[in-house]
Amino acid sequence: MRWLLILPFIGLLWVPFYNFMEPQLFGFPFFYWYQLLWVPLTSLITYVAWKAGTEE
Repeated sequence: MRWLLILPFIGLLWVPFYNFMEPQLFGFPFFYWYQLLWVPLTSLITYVAWKAGTEE
C-alpha cells in the first residue's frame, strides 16, 4: 500500500500532462484545478496508506 504514495508525484511532476487551459471548471483553467484536486486526493491516499500500514 505504500506504493500508493507515489501517485501524487507521478500525477503532478509530469507537467505536460496537465498544461492546458481547457476544460475549465468554475472559470479556473485545467492547469489550476487539476493541481488543486490533488490536495484532497493526496490526503486520502496518505490516510489509506497509513491505515493499511497500521493493520499489518
